Amino acid sequence: MKKKVEVSLSPEDSSDQSKLSGIFRRICNIKSGTDFTVKLIKRSVDARSRNPVINISAEVYIDEIPDPEPVFSESYKNVSGGKKVIIAGAGPAGYFAALELIEHGIKPVIFDRGKDVRSRRRDLRAIQQEGIVNPDSNYCFGEGGAGTYSDGKLYTRSHKRGDIYKALKILTEHGANPDILIDSHPHIGSNKLPVLVQNLRQTILNYGGEINFNSAVTDILIKENRVEGVLINDSCEYLSDHLILATGHSARDIFYLLKRKNILTEAKPFALGVRIEHPQQLIDEIQYRQKQRSRFLPASSYKLAAQCGGRGVFSFCMCPGGLIVPATTSPGELVVNGMSMSRRDSKFANSGIVVAVETEDTAAYKIHGSFTGLEYQKEIEKRFFESGDGSQKAPAQRMTDFVNKKISGTLPDNSYIPGLYSADINSLLPESISLKLNAAFLQFGKKMKGYFTEEAVITGPESRTSSPVRIPRERHSYEHVEIKGLYPCGEGAGYAGGIISAALDGQNTASAVAAVME
Repeated sequence: MKKKVEVSLSPEDSSDQSKLSGIFRRICNIKSGTDFTVKLIKRSVDARSRNPVINISAEVYIDEIPDPEPVFSESYKNVSGGKKVIIAGAGPAGYFAALELIEHGIKPVIFDRGKDVRSRRRDLRAIQQEGIVNPDSNYCFGEGGAGTYSDGKLYTRSHKRGDIYKALKILTEHGANPDILIDSHPHIGSNKLPVLVQNLRQTILNYGGEINFNSAVTDILIKENRVEGVLINDSCEYLSDHLILATGHSARDIFYLLKRKNILTEAKPFALGVRIEHPQQLIDEIQYRQKQRSRFLPASSYKLAAQCGGRGVFSFCMCPGGLIVPATTSPGELVVNGMSMSRRDSKFANSGIVVAVETEDTAAYKIHGSFTGLEYQKEIEKRFFESGDGSQKAPAQRMTDFVNKKISGTLPDNSYIPGLYSADINSLLPESISLKLNAAFLQFGKKMKGYFTEEAVITGPESRTSSPVRIPRERHSYEHVEIKGLYPCGEGAGYAGGIISAALDGQNTASAVAAVME
């Protein structure tokens, strides 16, 4: 017999397996000596009251064994001699597309401009400590894509886009903690992701796939509006009439390549703003109403949104117990982003606070056509960089000083390793953005008492929230609207916004390719 149970427990009780078992035994009136199994379905923190609780949904099997969990890797086939599909990009979209092709008996051949995840670490260290930017290997480019160093947040609203459970289960089969299957806001951690990414790579190779690093797609070979293959590093042709383009939201060279080839692209809405950092203890006090967070509670997060001047302003990629990192992909530009380790034990909490960019903001860039937003984004990143000393040090301002239009005399302790310097962030942002941020911070301070504080520091720009360009494709076939055999995919194509949504899009795109090849 199976019973569905929902219960709210103290954080301490929810983390004690023996107590948890006794609670379910009591709720379900299970007699002593009767065998039962508890399968947790969902777990979330409810901090609306003074004493936070953990809400748990579970299935209790009494004198019955639950069905075994599916193992998706058992359906993979050896594709060494199979038909080939090129995948450009080894991020979540590219790797999950590859696994889906293997499931269909098709050989993925992956080309990534960056390095494998282990070699990539040296370039991240160079950005952090020396301000040296490798345009092919950084926080956005390389094995695992930007997702490898973004905390591994796995929350998505894309419930209608695909099988989220399958994507999460594949991650657990490659080393992720099974808790991601039940937590309402699962995450893995930037310290855990590199090994997981290597495991995904090994599975692809074990089943006959091919992965090539330091291999940039520098041309797409097209004849009579059909893909014939790609040119790698301006020197080597690789032929296939199916190309999944999964190069990420920062691969501007790919957008420019498409423009040179007269392949249709479109301007796409995106958002831009700053990244704000508070002491994690302060956010915990606000959210949990506790001076000292219980060790049984996770570092608290927040989600904020406001309408200011008719425009949406919202938090983005909130990283509890996290770090701010330099996410620049080219010399002469400055971009920041956030990440967290698996334990989320940094003393800082950071989040992007961004404003929806509308056509009036980018009016001066209309001459660039579908690249209007892209050029606007580039100009702001260049402006922030040029305000400094030529390194990856970032301009910063206390939140209160930002709103009061005052350069900060001192800056609070912070997590940004390259370093911060006092500057007038308002003058670096377009006025249409800065005015709305100012209004939003005042509103956020009313929604979260204590959020508006001089202890918080603002830096920027937070400009890579999503791609400002979309590569249009047919709704059901996932094929480009004009070029046969070209399958735009993931964040870089404008169809995803995070690890899981990118993975789902990779799976869906690969399934569409397989449907026309089988």
